Amino acid sequence: MRDQSRMPVMADAAESVIAEAEEVVRLAAAREGARQRRQARRAEAQRQRQEKRDRKAAELRERDRAGERRLREAADEARKAMLERAAELRGAAGGSALDCFAGVADPRDPRGRRHSLPCVLALVLSAMLHGKTTLAGITAWIAHAGQETLAAAGARAGRDGRLQAPSPKTVTRLLGLLGAQALADAVARYLAAAIPAQPPACPVAGPVLQPSLHCDGKEVRGAARPDGTSLFLLSAATGGIVIAEREIPAKTNEIPEIGPMLRELNARFPLAGWVISADALHAQRALAALACEELSAHYVLTVKGNQAGLHAALQGLCWAGAARHVTTGKGHGRRETRRHLVMDAPDEVKALFPHAAQVAKVIRTRTVTTSKHDGKKRARVTQTTTETVYVITSLTAREAAPEHIAAYIRSHWSIENQVHLVRDVTLREDSLKVRAGSRPRALVTVRNLATGLIRQSGRDDIAATIRDAEYDNTLLLALLRLTPSL
Repeated sequence: MRDQSRMPVMADAAESVIAEAEEVVRLAAAREGARQRRQARRAEAQRQRQEKRDRKAAELRERDRAGERRLREAADEARKAMLERAAELRGAAGGSALDCFAGVADPRDPRGRRHSLPCVLALVLSAMLHGKTTLAGITAWIAHAGQETLAAAGARAGRDGRLQAPSPKTVTRLLGLLGAQALADAVARYLAAAIPAQPPACPVAGPVLQPSLHCDGKEVRGAARPDGTSLFLLSAATGGIVIAEREIPAKTNEIPEIGPMLRELNARFPLAGWVISADALHAQRALAALACEELSAHYVLTVKGNQAGLHAALQGLCWAGAARHVTTGKGHGRRETRRHLVMDAPDEVKALFPHAAQVAKVIRTRTVTTSKHDGKKRARVTQTTTETVYVITSLTAREAAPEHIAAYIRSHWSIENQVHLVRDVTLREDSLKVRAGSRPRALVTVRNLATGLIRQSGRDDIAATIRDAEYDNTLLLALLRLTPSL
């Protein structure tokens, strides 16, 4: 028989087991609920984070689209302004680059002439604006020019209806036969016509800065004349734009050529009120008289040992009471301080040089820091040099203060930095070996036209503009002023 006394105990144990089981189930359910709530919170947090990321991505995309729209609008505005500027320059200069060459006589026999002179020269100019510096590169680019470029240059159509490019022999032969001075005059006249006319300034309230013309010569080292002498050119430039140029004959120098060049320039581009600057070679009485008496202009000339008497007189002056102006500049590892002492020209100086009104003493102190290596260690070396130069000008104290004299002296270097250096470095003029006929001089003129067109378009970085024009045909046509409408 079963032990009846132990039955309640077993019931209690079962109840206890059931309670424990229920507690386990309840705890498991609670844990499961907590786990689900945690998962739900994590999912909600992840959803919120994803929504935030999506919102930020959408905002970023919208900003990018807005930025792209702004860039497109800015590019469209810049393109419109560029085309408007090209149209203005086209109207001011009397036409496009094709019209610039239209007045140059074609030396070829009219019989069998297939490509016009303006077309060939416009293609040469386009090749230079595409970064082609060598004659071989120019002729190769022309031979592979696209139909749009050929149409803009006015090329003739062949029997198949496609526009034909002139052959390399045609280009080189025409460059060798051209009248170099006639081409230079046509280009200078074209560029000068686009420079706004400035009436002579009449300072009443005080000194003002007047437009300046800078004259300097340059040897084209890669070129040679038939007699073996180097090609040497005298140029007059303003704002980095050459508006007059003459070739210096082999048995003379710049002095007898600057007068005729300025007279010819004045006939088509009045120089009244302009300030003409030149280096010490041109500190000549004839040039001073020409500037002030014939041209109604002013001069700022450097005086060195070639004018021994004048130089000695300037050295012997007492500069203690002179007005002072100091400028500083730094860059490319050098620092320069320029101290300008300016005073009215004394009678003994006026007796030596016509129309002298003021004289200046410029003390340039240059500190150059370089790095030298002796094989074991590198050391920084600093070297300081001082140079003193004298300047004479026809500008009175009422017309030019010391800071204006300093600006005229400093701006004279623009013909070196903005014309000669650009042709040498960017367009590789001195490294080219083009010597036959008038080709060297003609290519120099086309380089002057290329840089002048770029500067008149409002761009100062010649190399960057050439890189852009290589891939932007609209820019190329705008530089050539071949876009008559917007």
